[in-house]
Amino acid sequence: MLYLDSMRLRIGVRNQFLLALALSTFVALGLFVVRALRNGNSDHSYLLWNLALAWLPLLLALRLRQELRTKLWSSWTTLGLSLAWLFFLPNSFYMISDIIHLQHAGSVDILFDAVMFAAFVCLGLVLGFSSLYLVHIELKKRLSSDVAASLIGGIIFLSSFAIYIGRDLRWNSWDVLTNPHGLLFDVSDRLLQPSGYGQILITVMSFFVLLAGLYAVLWAGTRLARNSPRI
Repeated sequence: MLYLDSMRLRIGVRNQFLLALALSTFVALGLFVVRALRNGNSDHSYLLWNLALAWLPLLLALRLRQELRTKLWSSWTTLGLSLAWLFFLPNSFYMISDIIHLQHAGSVDILFDAVMFAAFVCLGLVLGFSSLYLVHIELKKRLSSDVAASLIGGIIFLSSFAIYIGRDLRWNSWDVLTNPHGLLFDVSDRLLQPSGYGQILITVMSFFVLLAGLYAVLWAGTRLARNSPRI
């Protein structure tokens, strides 16, 4: 009986969280529509596509968590979901780099544009960190806390490197399937000759420190919330 009550409570909290994310998505879309009407154009429409991609990691993480209730992580289904999640996760964090387009906004109201960009970027981060948190919880169930944290750190580093590949090299997730040879050549060239591409280290480590720091705050905050006495 207690287990069923606990399960219902978790499902209720999850649904409330997803509803809040859905409402935040409509807010971001509403800001985009208002901006388009005020400026008479649909500039920055890439934000819509990027936000759609940012939703995928969370949906995949939720599906993965559901599959792990009845299957081992080594099963083909869960391995496929894990790879797909890892494949799309950087898209959520990539939205931070969209802020650079503000300098070319050419807007009626630059402050409104800043708010709109913030809505998309913050939502992308929440989606990415939420999916990362779900996977972290599942890792902790099967591994020690230190090993799980190390794996999450490695995933954040890979995501940071993927942001560099996307922003500086202009590759996207689909190129892994459509043009793997070109992508591999570009990446391997920079890894084999890092001295010729000094921007790699700066970009990757900047994003890694930012994302790791924000996720550490999120992780500590959730633990604090769980251990706080209920009123």
